[in-house]
Amino acid sequence: MQKMLSYVRRAVDQYHMIEEGDVIAVGVSGGKDSLALLSALAKLRRFYPKKFEVKAITLEMGYEEMDFTPVAKLCEELQVEYITEQTEIKTVVFDIRKEENPCSLCANMRRGALNSTAKAHGCNKVALGHHFDDVVETVLMSLLYEGRFSCFLPVTHLDRAEITVIRPMLYVPESYIRSLAKRLELPIVHNPCPADGSTKREEIKQLLRSLEQTNHGVRQRIFGAIQRYPLKGWAPDKTVRRKKGE
Repeated sequence: MQKMLSYVRRAVDQYHMIEEGDVIAVGVSGGKDSLALLSALAKLRRFYPKKFEVKAITLEMGYEEMDFTPVAKLCEELQVEYITEQTEIKTVVFDIRKEENPCSLCANMRRGALNSTAKAHGCNKVALGHHFDDVVETVLMSLLYEGRFSCFLPVTHLDRAEITVIRPMLYVPESYIRSLAKRLELPIVHNPCPADGSTKREEIKQLLRSLEQTNHGVRQRIFGAIQRYPLKGWAPDKTVRRKKGE
């Protein structure tokens, strides 16, 4: 967890993600990424110089086999308020719309529901569990499938929703999150989505694994290129220095 906190603290500091008095909602899907993020922010709030609150929000998608009771127990142990919101996202995407490529619509609906729920519960920021590998994969997906160089931002202010979205794990490799989740025995909830594992992102994951076999460090070079020749909002503030003892 110390290494995880180091990664998260670096991102939070360099991109000014957290301010005094923030109330941050962590979108908890039950996957390893969101649970690791929740655990890290819950611990970070204990010593971070700017005081902030953390709340966990789970959107009930409509899959009856998903049991979030262990997640609720984890939140209790972390002393984090746990909020669940019933939605009809699964019904709309798969039963009513019968989407052949459901990921985009599902993501948009989840994003809207999460932001509105966070706002309703007094949160001014939403933290998402995107990590280092997500950044690299998203850039390649945009480049190869859309013909443009773009990516989500470390910090995004949504004027209409009056919510700021932050991504504190952007320096954390997925392999480290996987290892941490195993060591901490995080209560991962299996996602029964029929589209899981058959997406364009999975194709990019396979491509990167293949490239790494003959070009070790390719992920780090792609990530570095984003920061050296930054998209708007991606230039880190490297003048930030921690005070001794922080």
